[in-house]
Amino acid sequence: MMSPLEVPQITPEEFADRLKTDSPLVILDVREPAELHAAAIKDRRVFNLPMSQLAAIWGGEIPAAIQDRQTEIIVLCHHGERSSQMTAFLKRQGWKNVRNLTGGIDAYALQVDPSVGIYR
Repeated sequence: MMSPLEVPQITPEEFADRLKTDSPLVILDVREPAELHAAAIKDRRVFNLPMSQLAAIWGGEIPAAIQDRQTEIIVLCHHGERSSQMTAFLKRQGWKNVRNLTGGIDAYALQVDPSVGIYR
């Protein structure tokens, strides 16, 4: 199993720079639907796949947004723990260009963009 130190990371500042580009990218938000209302990144490339629904969704078919294992994927959650697990899972399944947002959406809001919102 991949340790948190081995999970590829992207800092909130690096993530902000990626958001400014129009290049192909999937922002995979693994938070639960109720969390999305409290804090959100407004970008057309955000795709929500709650961790609680992963087994059911994955059992049927890989979501179209992430089918290409070469796609750049940045995974996020509230504080970066669930997204770290998802990043490690995707890496083990063969995705090549996937990174975890260090500190999650909370760190992004605190360090880069307060308009995103924070919650506890």
